[in-house]
Formats: sequence, structure tokens, C-alpha cells
Amino acid sequence: MHQAFILGAGLGTRLRPLTNHVPKPLVPLFHRPLAAWTVDACRRAGIRRFAINTHHLPESWQSFPATTGLDPHDFTFFHEPVLLETGGGLKNLQPWIGDHPLLVHNGDIFSTLPLEKLIAAHEYSGLPVTLALRSGGADKRIAFDAESSLVIDVRHELGIAKGTHVFSGIYCVNPEFLHLIPAGEVISVIPAFLDLARSGKLGAILLDEGEWLDLGDRDSYLAAHHSLALAPPVHPEAIIGEGATVTDSVIGPGALISPGAVIRRSVVWPGTRVERDADLDRCIVCGPDPVRGRHRDADL
Repeated sequence: MHQAFILGAGLGTRLRPLTNHVPKPLVPLFHRPLAAWTVDACRRAGIRRFAINTHHLPESWQSFPATTGLDPHDFTFFHEPVLLETGGGLKNLQPWIGDHPLLVHNGDIFSTLPLEKLIAAHEYSGLPVTLALRSGGADKRIAFDAESSLVIDVRHELGIAKGTHVFSGIYCVNPEFLHLIPAGEVISVIPAFLDLARSGKLGAILLDEGEWLDLGDRDSYLAAHHSLALAPPVHPEAIIGEGATVTDSVIGPGALISPGAVIRRSVVWPGTRVERDADLDRCIVCGPDPVRGRHRDADL
């Protein structure tokens, strides 16, 4: 397996106003776009060719390949003027996918799951789809039969069993799976998953190793910057003024923290500016305007 589809077209409504500035997969995590970490994970599993769908702020993706260290020709972007949802977006890639299997990865996830195990399980099973599952987490919508390595229900829509595992948002598909998705429709991938589950052909593997974080909301985004250690929290190209106080915070490249500013438990995006009278706690500095004054739990 050498190709992957990164879902990049979502609106990121739970992360607004951060996603007013960039699409959700381009929100910086430790100074790099979240999707760049996804590309790293895919490359470790042997992926060398990437498709990304876009919708919101598509021009923001132009500089993305440079953040990955790959050649721009390794990326193909599929713009969706109208959001096609997860199934329609996948169907839209059918000519690009060709006759080869595909790894699909949600765009709002940070993961160090051993994707090579997912790929190996998929190749061994011969099934059209193999989902990567987690046993921990609150959103358990997948009913998984460990003995057969099959998903027997999704969201209890078949009435067979309630959810036992969390779907990671990462899965492998064979090209024939796309025949279950109608062309030209705005549709989720879930109906096609249910079709396979009914016939005993929806595979899965439990991958509890490694980190798996859904960064789709503000609290999880801030928490990731405290639980992970992906890079030095203060980028060497950040400018920290004399007398500024920076505690338990991540400061991006080109960010300017003026003398006397106080920043605690916050994330300051690349190229932003914090003025000398600022006092921030649990804030995300993401906008083009200089930040002044006292703020708590604010996106600025």
C-alpha cells in the first residue's frame, strides 16, 4: 500500500474561530500543521502518494507540501465546491485511486498508531475495508467481534449490538469498496460500512498502541500541547521580549512576545503578536491583530 487520502474538507465548526484562519487540518500543532504530522505517520508505514480534499479556504493548502519535506508532486488536491461528505469525497477520488488499495485518515486526528499493523491486517484479510479501532474512549459506536475480527454493527443501526470500541477515523479500503458508494451524491461513508457489516465483510483491528488524539475541539487542542512533546515548546525563531513570562505554553516561529507580557498554559500561533500589557491564561492566539489586555480561556 503506497497511497493515502487525508480528509481535509471539513468546516471545523467545533474549532472556530481557529478555523476562520485556516482549515482544520492546517491548525498548527507544535509549530507544524496537524496534517503534516499525519503525513509523517503515513510515511512511516510506507505511504508515498497523497490525496487531500479541500473546501474551506482551499488556498491555504498551497504552502502545505513544504511543511512535510516531500515533493509537491506527491500531493494531489481535490477541491469540493460543495462538501461531498466522507463517502462522496472518497468516491470523487476513484480515478486517482485506480486499482490499488488506499489508506484513509481523518484530518483532525493526531496519531502514532502502528499503521503498518493496520495495513498488514487489511492485506491478510482480503476484505474490502479494515477499520482501526481503539478500546478506550467515550464515543464507542463500533460493535467489534474480536474472535472473527469483524465489525458486526455501527452506531447500533443494524440492531445487532451496541458499540464496544471507538473508531479511530483511520481505515484501509480496496478499490471495489467504492462501488458501494453512489456517484454524484453528498453522502457519508457509513451506509457503505453498514452494507459490509450486514454481509460479514467489514474488517477491523484493535490498535491500542501509541497516541491517538481527536483534536476537533478547543479543550482537546490545548490538552494536546500539554500531553505531547513533539518539539521544543518555544520555537527558536520566536521572539521573546526581555521580562516576558512564558509558562507551560507553546510559542510558534515568528511569534513576537513583547517585554512584560505574561502567557500561561496557552498556544501562540506562528507569526502572531502579543503586546506588553497582555496577561493570557489558557488562550489561543491565532489572529492577525496584536493581542492586548487580560484574557482567560479566549481565542484571540
